[in-house]
Amino acid sequence: MATINKRSHKHFQLDSIKIKRAQKLLRADTETEAIERALDLVIAEYEKHRLTVAANDRFVKSGAAIKDVYGTLED
Repeated sequence: MATINKRSHKHFQLDSIKIKRAQKLLRADTETEAIERALDLVIAEYEKHRLTVAANDRFVKSGAAIKDVYGTLED
């Protein structure tokens, strides 16, 4: 999901243990690659969340009735 290769040189003070753990979990060869992949995952997760909320809103506004055919949701 990487976008155009526009890189800028940044300096951050990050927890090296978290970076190494992310690098291992994401099977990244470098720390930079691990951070890139982690950012891609965050962006993708946000997009999924946004689409889910929009779909849920459309469903609620549609007024569709939900029937409890098994009777398990009654008080």
